[in-house]
Amino acid sequence: MSRIKGRFEQLAQQGRKALIPYIVAGDPSKDITVPLMHALVEAGADILELGVPFSDPMAEGPTIQLAHERALDEGTRLRDVLEMVAQFRERDKETPVLLMGYANPVARMGYAQFADAAHAAGIDAALTVDIPPEEVALLNTELRRVAMDNIFLIAPTTPDERMQLIADQASGFIYYVALKGVTGAGHLDTDQVATQLARIRQHTELPLAVGFGIKDATSASAIAGVADGVVVGSALVQCLSDGLAANEQPESLIARVAGLLAEIRRGMDNTGS
Repeated sequence: MSRIKGRFEQLAQQGRKALIPYIVAGDPSKDITVPLMHALVEAGADILELGVPFSDPMAEGPTIQLAHERALDEGTRLRDVLEMVAQFRERDKETPVLLMGYANPVARMGYAQFADAAHAAGIDAALTVDIPPEEVALLNTELRRVAMDNIFLIAPTTPDERMQLIADQASGFIYYVALKGVTGAGHLDTDQVATQLARIRQHTELPLAVGFGIKDATSASAIAGVADGVVVGSALVQCLSDGLAANEQPESLIARVAGLLAEIRRGMDNTGS
C-alpha cells in the first residue's frame, strides 16, 4: 500500500480530513525547505506537496510565480528537490510527499530515470500539470514500476467523459481545482464544490482533495466538510513572502508559515469532519 493511500485510510478511520500544504522547493533558499517541511508536519500536515521550480508555471497566480522565481534565482533544480526529499526522509519516513511540477524537467531527465531517482529519494507521487491524460501512458508505466502514484487535476469545466479518462489514469487521490483560473484567485463557493465532487465520485473511488482559493481556517473548514482533503498553497507562500518583506530570519519565516498551517489544522478539526 502506498503512503498516500495508507494516510487517507488512516484519516478516514479517525473521522478526519487530509491537510495538504504546498510550498515551492528552494523558496526563498535551498536551506530552508527541509526544516520548513518538518515544521509543516509538526503543525498538522498529512501530505506535503512540494513545487518543483519552473520558469513558466502556467497554473500559478502571481504569488506562487514569484516563489518559483525566487527558487530559480537560488539555483534550485529538479535534482536539488530530490535531494531535499531524501534529506527529509532521514527524519520522517511516514509523511507522504508529492512533487508538483511541469513536464519539461521530468522529460529532460527521462521518465525512467526520474521515476528511479524520485523513488530512491522517498517521493510518493507526481502531479505533472501539463501532461494530459491522453499523453501520460509512458510516464505512468514508469511511475507504476516503482509504485509511485500519479495525481491529476480536475477543473470545474471538465466534462464527465474526460473525468472518467482522468480517473482511469489517476492513483493516490484526485485534486479538484475549485476555481477557474490560476492559484490564489477568485471566491470559493462551497456548495458548488460539493456539487462538483458528487459528479467526480460517480467516476472514481479515489479520495478527492480540493485546492485553489483556500486561504484560511474558515475556508479550509468549509471544504473539509465536503472533501477528503484540503490543499493550501498561495496563502502559505504569501505568508512566507510577507516575512521576507519584513526581513525576517529563516527561523522566523518557518514559524510564521507553520503557525498559519496550525491555525488551519485547528479550524478543520473543530468542524468535526
